[in-house]
Amino acid sequence: MENENKSKKSLSRRKFLGSTATVAALSMMPINLFSKNSALVKDQTGAAPNSSFGGVQIGTITYSWRDKPGGVENIIKYCKEAGISTIELMSGDVEEYLRAPKNPMMAMFAPPPAPPKPAPGAPPAAPPAGGFKRPELTAEQKAQIAKYNDEVKAWRLALPISKFDDVRKMFDAAGISIHIIKFSPARWSDEEIDYAFKAAKALGAKGVSEELGMEAVKKMAPFAEKNGLYAIFHTHMQFATPGFSYDPFMAVSPAVMFNFDSGHFFGSTGLHPNTIIEKYHDRIVSIHVKDKTGPKTDPANTNQVWGQGECPVEDILLLIKQKGWPIFCDVELEYDVKPWSNSVKEVKTCVHYARQILM
Repeated sequence: MENENKSKKSLSRRKFLGSTATVAALSMMPINLFSKNSALVKDQTGAAPNSSFGGVQIGTITYSWRDKPGGVENIIKYCKEAGISTIELMSGDVEEYLRAPKNPMMAMFAPPPAPPKPAPGAPPAAPPAGGFKRPELTAEQKAQIAKYNDEVKAWRLALPISKFDDVRKMFDAAGISIHIIKFSPARWSDEEIDYAFKAAKALGAKGVSEELGMEAVKKMAPFAEKNGLYAIFHTHMQFATPGFSYDPFMAVSPAVMFNFDSGHFFGSTGLHPNTIIEKYHDRIVSIHVKDKTGPKTDPANTNQVWGQGECPVEDILLLIKQKGWPIFCDVELEYDVKPWSNSVKEVKTCVHYARQILM
């Protein structure tokens, strides 16, 4: 990777953690060493977390905890343990809490269990050729999915929106706000899309998120306008496609906004994410922050522990701080978690890493 694509002031994880086990030491220091706005103070007092540092709101997405049990109560618990005060909430946790019908596809498409460990000294078993592939659905399975789609639609349309007020109160009581809810409803019926935006409003979110595509943008934008919210679209590696631009999507409606994935952008293009953030900052609600290798590195476009990759995380956070833009910066944990750690601890470490940059 060319040197110019690296942050000149990057904060290495090795330097951050250091030989004195910084994270553990911080948790043991007297709380009066930190400002009243510090998330570390909040952790010690047992009060609400606060992950706003230097005017930049650090959050996460519940996808970061995909390896752990889900559900509203668990998500709140993980946020508090990680010192997170705002979240992009994936809708499955909320609808499950509100007793939505069970989705049969979760069982149908679950990956097979890991093979047993080989005997000591034996070579590891070779993975199946071609990796895990979803099997073709049987006629019976297709009928189950169709039945579920009808059932969940009826459930959504019958559910009082006030139920989402109750969920919001749970997060409010814990000192956690929901800035986005990811329903991904573009393939739903019009009535269900409207339900998604009404639910988002009740939860206090700025909008509903979905994966970026022109059909999805055109379908969701009118419902965002109707409900006074944003239709927020997440990017992957589209910018690596020659000629790709946000402009045609923005032209559909002023309610169309973006969740810019800085890691996917950098990993696929090698370009500095700030080029996009500066140009479209007034149409970006949130940024997914992660560290990666670039496209010319071996291995290319690969998730890394924060500070060990090449994505200029520090530059991104300092730009948001300098400009004072109200853009949420969300930890999206995608690197491999070592057996001695877990995803909640790693998100907490990422939050501390961001704090070191911003404070």
